[in-house]
Amino acid sequence: MLLVIDIGNSNIVIGTYKGKKLHCHWRVSTDRQKTSDEYGMILDGLFRYHGFSMSDIEAVIISSVMPTLVVPMVKMCERYFHLRPLVVGPGIKTGIKLKYENPREIGADRIVNVVGAYEQYGGPLFVIDIGTATTFDVVDENGDFLGGVISPGLGISAEGLFQRAAKLPRIELVTPKNVICRNTVNGMQAGLIFGFVGHIDEIVRRIKEEYGKPMKVVATGGFAKMIVKESKTIDDIDHFLTLTGLRVLYERNQ
Repeated sequence: MLLVIDIGNSNIVIGTYKGKKLHCHWRVSTDRQKTSDEYGMILDGLFRYHGFSMSDIEAVIISSVMPTLVVPMVKMCERYFHLRPLVVGPGIKTGIKLKYENPREIGADRIVNVVGAYEQYGGPLFVIDIGTATTFDVVDENGDFLGGVISPGLGISAEGLFQRAAKLPRIELVTPKNVICRNTVNGMQAGLIFGFVGHIDEIVRRIKEEYGKPMKVVATGGFAKMIVKESKTIDDIDHFLTLTGLRVLYERNQ
């Protein structure tokens, strides 16, 4: 059984694979203060609840956009699984060409996403990860990573309104029924969500125009479900794209 761990800015997504089949998956809050022992106990509890144990894990792969959590996670794997995990970073075999001015600048999450997406759907392909930040990544028909766009995420935008505008409240991010809103909370929700949909659709339009060939658009990430319902440009949603990418990367590095 393979354990895959994706450490994001807001959530840690965890999955176990039996061969190519996703066996179990979980999402827990990212907490920079937690120790390797605390994360070990969280995983032990999740495993026990689903009827298996840490000793069933034969290998681990980790990707992270939080450098401070890599060392605690590696220590956790060594202590509780007695395994040295594979960490996505410089030197790892991706199986794709990274046509970027400085490939070391590319976040591990972006690499994992494009690897998983190309494995699932082929190319050319446009991957949108709608999370704490929103990333737009383009993969050509050969599986080469061409680059993309990075923009603030929906949660960051909402928090910015709350922190910088004295009279605006912190709100729940749900889609309002109307665009012409009769209260402040709904007005903020409409501005954030519908504005964000427009932002995504416009970037997709421009990238398609620049690329010049038909391409599939796939979304993933914590806010993907909400945005896909309103978007006119996203073709598909894949909640487990990152986990798939981690599995593929592990296989390519054996």
